Amino acid sequence: MKNARADIIALLHGQKLSDPPAFSGLIHITTEGLQSEGLALHEVHHEAKKMAKAAASTFRLAGIPSATLPLDLSVEAEALGTVLDFSHDDRFPLPATPLVASVKDIVIPADALTRGRLPLVQQAIANLKQDIGHEAVISGMIPGPYTLLLLLIEPGRLFIEMKKEPAAVNQVLEQLGHFLAQVGQSYRNAGADFLTIHDMGGSPGFIGPAKYEQFVFPVERQLIEGLPKPCVLSVCGATNKSMHLLAQTGADAISVDQLTHLAAARAILNDTLLFGNLDPVATLWQGDEVQIREAVRGAKEAGVDAIWPGCDLVPMTLIQNIKALF
Repeated sequence: MKNARADIIALLHGQKLSDPPAFSGLIHITTEGLQSEGLALHEVHHEAKKMAKAAASTFRLAGIPSATLPLDLSVEAEALGTVLDFSHDDRFPLPATPLVASVKDIVIPADALTRGRLPLVQQAIANLKQDIGHEAVISGMIPGPYTLLLLLIEPGRLFIEMKKEPAAVNQVLEQLGHFLAQVGQSYRNAGADFLTIHDMGGSPGFIGPAKYEQFVFPVERQLIEGLPKPCVLSVCGATNKSMHLLAQTGADAISVDQLTHLAAARAILNDTLLFGNLDPVATLWQGDEVQIREAVRGAKEAGVDAIWPGCDLVPMTLIQNIKALF
């Protein structure tokens, strides 16, 4: 583990490693880790020091050489005016109600980067960098434009407007992409080593290959062009049918989950790193150490460049299970 950070930085800049490292650019905090710091999930979103301590807790207990901030996907939605529900200790904050009834109602304020918790997250990243940045890599996580849009409007209404007014939907996605590029740059300026676009809502495994190509792919590619490198694009679900498009987004790495066939993805991603694809529920949370080691071995044999959980960790995941990644 001594040179894990240096190895991962080299990997993210295109240097393949003989033994794929295990780390994550997605949320990977645990209840066990939070308790070790005297924290609860609902309270870590409002103070930079607590946010940074929470993010570092899995590294401290399990040795995984990474940490991710922010600790939820709704920071940008909140900065645009969405009211969030922070009251739960068993899940991350989510919108209490949709912000708008139509995509035409979405307005990005000129001072959006100073609103909500965005300045808090930037300070937390700086604190995290100072604390463990010499030993672990730090991921600045942002949603994809389509995922952000799903946090602003009722999904059923969005699907109707995608059918009836696709030009309006594409226009607002482009605006959200520009905003997210600014957010990503601010996270890098604060000290993040790389950026992860967590586009779970915009994944072809969620909206389907045709809608992905029509609505998500163009703005994902535009967003990645506007972000500092390196950048990881994380997508959920069965994505093999769209892997040729994911390869063209410009991301330095594509992270996939257990529903994507790794060997088939590896065959297409010739010039792009492939990260994945351990099931965060059935394997990392509900599985045992033997199952986890088998999953790691299978991912390596399929040709991944790094072992990643397929999505955010379930907070109840045991630290001993995370240690089994190594």
